[in-house]
Amino acid sequence: MNAILIGLFIPFAGTVLGSAFVFLMKKEMPQRLQKSLLGFASGVMVAASVWSLLIPAMEMNQSRGTTSVIPAVIGLLAGFAFLLLIDNITPHLHPLGEVEGPKSRLSKTAMLAFAVTIHNLPEGMAVGIALAGASGTEAIIDSSAALALSLGIALQNIPEGAIISMPLRAAGNSRMKSFIIGSISGIVEPLGGALVFVLASAVMTSMPYLLSFAAGAMLYVVIEELVPEASQGDHSNLGTIGFALGFALMMVMDVALG
Repeated sequence: MNAILIGLFIPFAGTVLGSAFVFLMKKEMPQRLQKSLLGFASGVMVAASVWSLLIPAMEMNQSRGTTSVIPAVIGLLAGFAFLLLIDNITPHLHPLGEVEGPKSRLSKTAMLAFAVTIHNLPEGMAVGIALAGASGTEAIIDSSAALALSLGIALQNIPEGAIISMPLRAAGNSRMKSFIIGSISGIVEPLGGALVFVLASAVMTSMPYLLSFAAGAMLYVVIEELVPEASQGDHSNLGTIGFALGFALMMVMDVALG
């Protein structure tokens, strides 16, 4: 149980660490650094989706002698559809300032908080599902692979935490308030992860669908939010380099620990 709790809270620690960047920088994050961090986070999430979620989902069905790709496809598309729905019914503000969703009188700080919740929910779900798959007598995922996923998401949460807290500071909030809001934004991960862990543990037969669902949700965030923000404007090549480094690092971690 202690290992499960640690696994659930490791990503949250990454968000807290990233939010603390607000104490080290000026009001605005340098554009070059922001592009690099967005690309890095994208690379980590794509690699985690493939190696830690989609491949185990298909391998699980192969071991049962059933068609391996169908549950993965269904879960993947369901994950995309779920985040698309949330994205369209929730007013939120992108870190770079673009407002999406229905019209709202909410403050920019509140809309940015909604955006972070949308980003962090699938990541917490992914960790919870992976930990559920690695626990019990019929573990279908190696515990070290689940740990690699948790660590990988924590790594990408470091730049994500900074990308959240720095705009809050630039909007006129104090460093401490920006840090607290940035840190709290990550609490949805262990809470969501714990809920999904309980549900997934109770219905292990649905694990291939749940793993691929989490992958689809994470990939939606990458395609809809992170990649466009990393590639638009100047210094987009830094986002591409960051993506390559993040993807390679997560791939190595998954293979080495899994």
